[in-house]
Amino acid sequence: MAAYIQLRFEISNDKEIIGDILSANLAEVGFDSFANEDDEYLAYVQKNLYDRDTVQRIIDELPIKATVSFTVTEFEDKDWNEEWEKNYFQPIIIGDQCVIHSTFHKDVPKAKYDIQIDPKMSFGTGHHETTSQMIGHILKLELHGKKVLDMGCGTSILGILASMCGAESVTAIDIDEWCYKNSLENIALNHTDNIKVMCGDASLLKGMEFDVILANINRNILLNDIPTYAKCLRKGGQLIVSGFYDTDIPAISEICRSCGLSYAEHTEKNKWVAVKYMMYNV
Repeated sequence: MAAYIQLRFEISNDKEIIGDILSANLAEVGFDSFANEDDEYLAYVQKNLYDRDTVQRIIDELPIKATVSFTVTEFEDKDWNEEWEKNYFQPIIIGDQCVIHSTFHKDVPKAKYDIQIDPKMSFGTGHHETTSQMIGHILKLELHGKKVLDMGCGTSILGILASMCGAESVTAIDIDEWCYKNSLENIALNHTDNIKVMCGDASLLKGMEFDVILANINRNILLNDIPTYAKCLRKGGQLIVSGFYDTDIPAISEICRSCGLSYAEHTEKNKWVAVKYMMYNV
């Protein structure tokens, strides 16, 4: 098992907003899981990726004035799946349409789509505002017979739901090997056999075509990779992106327009957004 570092943050004010900002910025430097416990914010990273100076720089550059301190704990050979199940991952219920839970959970409500996720240290249990909003968008799509890409798939929760909603095929890609392996496990759990998982970045997309692209990543990666997504999106196709704030929509929309994508709609939760764009038909 991988050796992990836990950072336990104490935040003086605006804890929820600052916690969200920390999660976005820490994810860009290798942190892959986050949680709240006893009014403190927890972040986890593999030991070989941890750099204290980088974490301190992220704190120093926070856009909101606050006092932020942290303590570091190292874990060896921990059963991370058990840790998540017992302490952090609670079932997610979205009306009568979708329930997301672990194999650990019992007596979960019935729903049209029942998704089992054993997240280990992968991001994407449905709790974060970005993931839950992406799920909401997927539930409104007509996916029967469509080819779908889940880019930056994490646990592959979005790809699994797309498959359950009738997608002809799903490609799930993540640059992190841990996410790749966890995706394979979750896909097997849900018997969604039409999902192909790949480990790598947007360079893998050359020559591929999709009707729908789902990308819950972060602002900087999206700004860099949207032109690549656009090249493999069919005419009339849909790109749904998240992992950024409402203030980032103009920058994301500008790069989308330059690639032939037009804004369709967006949702917002606690300043996090998920935005849908359409590929021009002409």
